[in-house]
Order: sequence, then structure tokens, then C-alpha cells
Amino acid sequence: QVQFVESGGGLVQSGGSLRLSCAASGLFLQYYAIGWFRQAPGKEREGVSCTSSSDGSTYYADSVKGRFTISRDNAKDTVYLQMNSLKPEDTAVYFCAANILRTVCPRAPRSYEFDYWGQGTQVTVSS
Repeated sequence: QVQFVESGGGLVQSGGSLRLSCAASGLFLQYYAIGWFRQAPGKEREGVSCTSSSDGSTYYADSVKGRFTISRDNAKDTVYLQMNSLKPEDTAVYFCAANILRTVCPRAPRSYEFDYWGQGTQVTVSS
């Protein structure tokens, strides 16, 4: 059975950094488009970033562009989200997810396009 696990969340001050990791069992992440999403209290889940498996293309939401970087380590079959210059508005539960039907990220990925999800990791940014 496919399982995803996110890790690396925590509490940081505004301007700090965190590195989130996504790992899975039951499939190889390197074969699929992998997205990072987040959900803040009282808010809808939004797409933050995505990495393609076929051509290396990536997507970033306007709110995180220039601050967050998504990457893969195929030797470890792990996907990372490096988050720099964090702001209080970045506070949310962060999820990784796989789209098993495609290898290239869609424009502005939406939750319903992704098939497998992790349990989420909490990121809290204090001012």
C-alpha cells in the first residue's frame, strides 16, 4: 500500500528557514510529478510547489516564489522543499502528494489532481 511521509516542520522565527522532506513506500517518487501543498487554519488547501520527473520543470506559487525551492534526490528517492525567508503567513500544515497519471507538473496544481498524500507536517513562523 502506498504511504507518504512528510518531515522537517517546526517552529521558526520570521526570516528563518526550514527544509521539508517527502518520502514514500509503495512507489518511486522519481517517476511522478510531486507537489507540495499547505493548509492554514480556516483556509483552503493551496498548491505551493511542484517538481516534474520527466523534464525537471518546477512550479511555485506567487506567494513563495524566490523564497522556496523544490528539489529531488533520486538516489534517496526523496523530494525536498527548502523554505527561506519565512513569514508568519507561511504558517500551515504542509503536505506532499503525487500525481500518478503524469510526469510533468500542471500549471497551478490543484489538490484534486493529486492521488496520494502524506499526513502533513506543521510549520509555524513567529513574528
